[in-house]
Parts: sequence; C-alpha cells; structure tokens
Amino acid sequence: MSKEIFGKAQSHITERAGEMVAFSDYLAAHPELSEAEYETSRLMTEKLRAAGFEVEYPYLGLPTAFMAKKKNGADKPVVAVMVEYDALPEIGHACGHNLHGTMALYAGMAVGEAMGDVAGELRVIGTPAEETDGAKIRMAGEGVFDDVDFAVMFHSFAGESFADYRSLGIDGFDFAFTGQTSHSAASPWRGRSAQSGMLLFIDALNMLRIHMHDYCRLAAYITEVKGAVNIIPDRAVCRVEARAPRQDIQRELTAAVLECARGAATATRTEVSWENFEGSFAPMLPNLTAEKLAEETMAEYGVICTNGHPATGSTDVGNVSYRCPAIQPEFAITTRNLDLHTREFAAATTSEEGHEALVRGARIIADICLKVLTDEELRKKIKAEFEAAKK
Repeated sequence: MSKEIFGKAQSHITERAGEMVAFSDYLAAHPELSEAEYETSRLMTEKLRAAGFEVEYPYLGLPTAFMAKKKNGADKPVVAVMVEYDALPEIGHACGHNLHGTMALYAGMAVGEAMGDVAGELRVIGTPAEETDGAKIRMAGEGVFDDVDFAVMFHSFAGESFADYRSLGIDGFDFAFTGQTSHSAASPWRGRSAQSGMLLFIDALNMLRIHMHDYCRLAAYITEVKGAVNIIPDRAVCRVEARAPRQDIQRELTAAVLECARGAATATRTEVSWENFEGSFAPMLPNLTAEKLAEETMAEYGVICTNGHPATGSTDVGNVSYRCPAIQPEFAITTRNLDLHTREFAAATTSEEGHEALVRGARIIADICLKVLTDEELRKKIKAEFEAAKK
C-alpha cells in the first residue's frame, strides 16, 4: 500500500476527529431503539452522500438500513464496513454502538476518500437492530455479502482488545402451552394445566444443562400465565434462548430443547407450539489470517491484543462470516474493566478516553480495509481460509 493512499485516509480522519467525537456524543444523547433508528440512519446517510457515496436508503425493505457504495474502476475487490447504531431500552448506548458505529462510518468515508487511487468497491452498510432481530441475519440470508471479499467492524469493549473474537449462536423461541380450564376445587380432574406443562418444560431445561457442551447456555423466563387461583390455567408462555459455540452443537442443543417441550406437553396432557421471536444468530466462523491482519494493524497504533478468548456473547456478524470472510475485533474504549450493557459503559463512550479510542479505531479500520483492497495475495489467503473453514 502506497504511503500516499494511506496518508489520504488518515488525513481525512485527522481533519474530522472533532466532528467524529461530536457525532458519537450526539448519538449517545439521542439513543434510538432497534428498528427505530430513524434519525441516526438519516444523519449517517446524509454524511455518506456528501462524501460522494451512492446510497440506497431505506435498504432491503428495512426502513433504517442503508447501503452506501463507492467504486473505482473494477467491480473487484469488494470490501464492506458494517455500521451498527441501535441502543438499548432504559440504558441507551450501553453497548457502545454510538461509538463504534461512528468509528465504522468515518473509517468508511476515509477509505472512500482514498478510492481514487485504489481499484475496487467499498461498501458502508448500515445494519440496524443488532440488539434484537439482527438485520445482518436477513442481509446475509438474502445474499448481500456473497460477493464481498472482506467485511469488518470493531465492537466497543472494556479493559482489553482482541481480534480473535468468538461468539455463540442463538436460537430464540416463545413456547406456548395450552390446556383446559376447570375449577381447581370443584372439578380439577376436568382441567389440564398449561402452567404445569410450562413448569415441567423449564424443569427439563434445568436437567438438560448438565449434559450441554462447553460454553453452551440456556436461559428461560415466564412471560404469560392466564387464569386465577381457583381456575386451572389453559395458557402459559415462556421465552427461551439456546446458545452454542458451533453450528453443529447449536442444532443439537436446539433439537434437545424442542424434545423437552414436546415431552413436557405429553406428560401433562397439554399441547405446545413455538415460534422464533428473533432471527437465529450464527456463531462466528473464524478467519485467522484476517484476525492476524487486524491484530498486527492494531499493534501499529499501540493497541496490543490479548488472545485465547472463549465464545461468550452473540452477534449477527456471525451470519455474515458464513457468507464472506468477516471479523469483529473487540476494541477497548476504556482501560477500566466495565461490563457491557451497563450505565457505566454507556458513560465511557462519551469520556475523553472513549473519544481517543474512537479516533484511533477509525484509523485502524481504514488501514485494514486499504491493506485488503491493495494486496491481492492477502485477499487470496483470506479467501482460501474462508473456503476451507466452511467445509
């Protein structure tokens, strides 16, 4: 990669560092929930259009998603920068989407500034609702990433940075048990308790836990029981999330959860049905070549990564990683060991430390993208590993 191309991208970030900080802080002060990020997405697309990108917004039938493209000459290679921007109920941007969404946006615009000297296509993709239904799941399923050579985003983190991020897949279901009402004193033998079916199901899930693979997780809570103390309830609903570190283990765990539901219904003479309440998140498919690139580039900017992290949280980037080589390094925005999804972490995104991380992260993402765009051998190595991992 020529120093001139690198310099153009980095100068763009330097000139707009204050603007970046102000925008991230504005998003922190005006959080918008999943699938309702109307103002945020509008402001982002305005910036991309002003930077010379061809923008489709709304995109893919999603009112707050967008696709921004900038091409120079050839259709290939294609590099995608993914942008997140939804907030959480009550605690706002406690996952840092205001910060790393802004980071991705401005990194993309910086690379776009250097595209006059680089052949290929850059895509800056607005991906709403990561905290709920995961727009990237739909995008991946509809082939948005199938022709992409490399996709990247950083996620805000605390205490340490690492490129070898591993995630858990998720299948989320609402289970509805139905039975027959009857008076619980006068004629209990005529009733079939939907509540009993649901409680037996939850007991079965608790027993299933001792047989799960490492890093698998099961969570369940009751959302609805209808009736009165003297009436046997005929409807009971609970919500369940099953998480696993690999797709094959995810399928096995989900199948076991459904068997538990059927068994509990049979044992209590009730009926059970279920439906997904969110898209199924796939676990990350690792790409060590791309992770090494990210780790080495972060080191060039003074960010030293730790290694060997087990799968913990979940992300819809996992679904992207089965369609194209994709990474989501965790990037420390504070040296403090804070938990994500807390008010303290939300506050860290608007701190001086968070502001410095924002600008540094944008520099690193832009550098990574330009390295991939300009190094054919690197792209071939990333692609070869991706194809081998899928098999």
